[in-house]
Amino acid sequence: MRFGIIGAGNIGSTISKKLVKNGHDVKIADARGIERLEGKELTGTPVSVEDVITNIDVLIISIPFYALPSIRHVVDKVGEEVVVVDTSNYAPFIRDNKIEEIENGMVESVWVSNQLGRPIIKAFNNLLTYTLENEGTPEGTSGRIAIAIAGNDLSQKQIIMDVVNELGFDTVDSGSLSDSWRHQPGTPAYCTELTKEELTKALKKANKEKAPFLRNKVIERLSALAPAGYSDKDVVNISREIYNS
Repeated sequence: MRFGIIGAGNIGSTISKKLVKNGHDVKIADARGIERLEGKELTGTPVSVEDVITNIDVLIISIPFYALPSIRHVVDKVGEEVVVVDTSNYAPFIRDNKIEEIENGMVESVWVSNQLGRPIIKAFNNLLTYTLENEGTPEGTSGRIAIAIAGNDLSQKQIIMDVVNELGFDTVDSGSLSDSWRHQPGTPAYCTELTKEELTKALKKANKEKAPFLRNKVIERLSALAPAGYSDKDVVNISREIYNS
């Protein structure tokens, strides 16, 4: 398949590496300009953001949440047949300014879809970069970690579920885009690195009203550890503890 990726950060570059390893054609761009890719160790072909959207089957957008509106003019030129995937998470107090619609209850991915002006599939947002890069296993492996995937178009969602399976992870259909809040930060499905059965249960346990409070509680715990440093395992353990409290 032919992929375009906007965003060469941890998630975008990791997805690119795994896709190339599996024989896919991958172009990768930085929304701020191709010069931003100079000196980076990337797998995939570095291109401009204008070129990344041409002759592709899937466009994966992996940029900070606050920056998503800035690429609307690019996404407007993407063919209707192209599957658009969003991997982002809203992170107020860490990186993003507060967005009133989300603070008032709008589902993060619905806001993203509105900003981009087209339907999207939500995927790759509920696990850590380390897990995505190192913990993929063959289909049928015991204890295989799962990724939640949401979207309104069933055929497009199935395409991405097949891609995720190929990259080493089980998938759980988390429902429509409006249901994707069940794997936003602050929920039991977020950064808890669960099997398919566990993730299915975690999605059902999610509490939309409590999620922002629990998200901030995890951030506070990790911030307290920051001076001495913390591991990916610490993130998973703290997330499991707080989100399931």
